[in-house]
Amino acid sequence: MSFSLWCDFIQRDFLENEFKALIDARLINGATSNPSIFAQSLKTPAYTDSIKALKGKDKKSIYENLAIADIRRAAEILMPIWEQNIANGFVSIEIDPFLCDNAEQSIDEGIRLQQSIAMPNVMIKVPATKVGYEVMSEIMRRGISVNATLVFTPAQAKECAQAMKEGSKTFADSHSIKPQGVISVFVSRFDRAADAMLSENLRAQMGIINAMDCYEIIENSNQSHIRTLFASTGVKGDDLVKSYYIDKLILPHSVNTAPLDAIMAYKTSTDKVQKSLLESSTRARFWQEIARTGIDRAELSQRLLNEGIVAFQKSFEDMLRAF
Repeated sequence: MSFSLWCDFIQRDFLENEFKALIDARLINGATSNPSIFAQSLKTPAYTDSIKALKGKDKKSIYENLAIADIRRAAEILMPIWEQNIANGFVSIEIDPFLCDNAEQSIDEGIRLQQSIAMPNVMIKVPATKVGYEVMSEIMRRGISVNATLVFTPAQAKECAQAMKEGSKTFADSHSIKPQGVISVFVSRFDRAADAMLSENLRAQMGIINAMDCYEIIENSNQSHIRTLFASTGVKGDDLVKSYYIDKLILPHSVNTAPLDAIMAYKTSTDKVQKSLLESSTRARFWQEIARTGIDRAELSQRLLNEGIVAFQKSFEDMLRAF
């Protein structure tokens, strides 16, 4: 079964302890990060001395020094996995979210981050926007692996797959390998946004069915080096088991990046079997039922994308302000 579980958390002390234990237990074989995760991690005592040592530098330089050190360390720990299978053993770092409307600056930052970390098993995270498609294609032309983030629609998934296909092909024309790509489809945010407006028989399904629609698009691109990554798979509240969004999306040629509580719940889950993609007709009927409730799928998807960009920008801004 070509399903991989990655850890959606990076923190210095964690890397040297629980992270290694999860890898040794063969529970995870990769990791992701984002501005919100770093903003929380950098508040912990593990970073106090490092922040003091960087006093006098500008705030973004302080952040980058700390983040690059953590990402490099995670990449070092994951390197044996990557050496066995170049589809796994990756860790992701995101481009400054305030650059999301500037292709040239985003490309420059993605290249600079990759060169600063200087590890082959690092993915640069790029938001799935019109500018982002240009960015991900260009940096893949340079042989850099990419994690396309904040994907909420099949249309976004298709654009990402095409951009990655074009960029990686250009690199592969003069090299023996292609850079890897994952397309991060956000799952649980749909349900958190819409479930209160739905009858019980429709709840906790929108995110999964939307994710399957995106997965089908990505698989139909027939690019073995490009996979769907199911993100935003944590469970809030007690209505669902913590591993719900992992268990329901165990699909071939896919990745799930999950928070620690979901990973630990998955460890003891009795539902760790490969799932089948729901028939397209079944998924279409579900969306017809959703439309009858008055929920506009396109409007909701756009709102979630906008909120995701703003949330990452706010976390990034708050983190820099704290320095």
